[in-house]
Amino acid sequence: MADSVALDPVDLQILRLLQNDARTTYRELAAEVGVAASTCLDRVARLRRSGVILGDQLRLDPAKLGRGLQALLLVQVRPHRRELIGPFVDRVRSLPESRALFHLTGPDDYLVQVAVADAADLQRLVLDEFTSRREVARVDTRLIFQQWDCGPLLPPAGS
Repeated sequence: MADSVALDPVDLQILRLLQNDARTTYRELAAEVGVAASTCLDRVARLRRSGVILGDQLRLDPAKLGRGLQALLLVQVRPHRRELIGPFVDRVRSLPESRALFHLTGPDDYLVQVAVADAADLQRLVLDEFTSRREVARVDTRLIFQQWDCGPLLPPAGS
């Protein structure tokens, strides 16, 4: 845990509130956690500087953008060598269908979450952008029926 940052209860409450709604104003945050707005602003700035807060994101509904089908692609790269991984990762990250990319342990090397228009679009993506690459040995596809967000990320209890 060498990278962890010391957080007090006020910091944790600020993080909890911002994860639930990143548009919460400093005045609203301050009132909720019981500190002055200027103190709240300073704390959020410190959390950003220390790397605890990485940024703000706008969440979009893929279906409303014409990408109503989401899937997880389990990708095996062979040979699994650094000179192949860099270009593969860059290409996957550049695809407009890509939502998230994870490097894994185990029989599969990557997990890619994608959002596409329909089954034909998914087939095109898998064939044209994944299995056509010489380093991709296998792609296993799982459709996502439903997705839920989970609670805010906070340090483990007792840390």
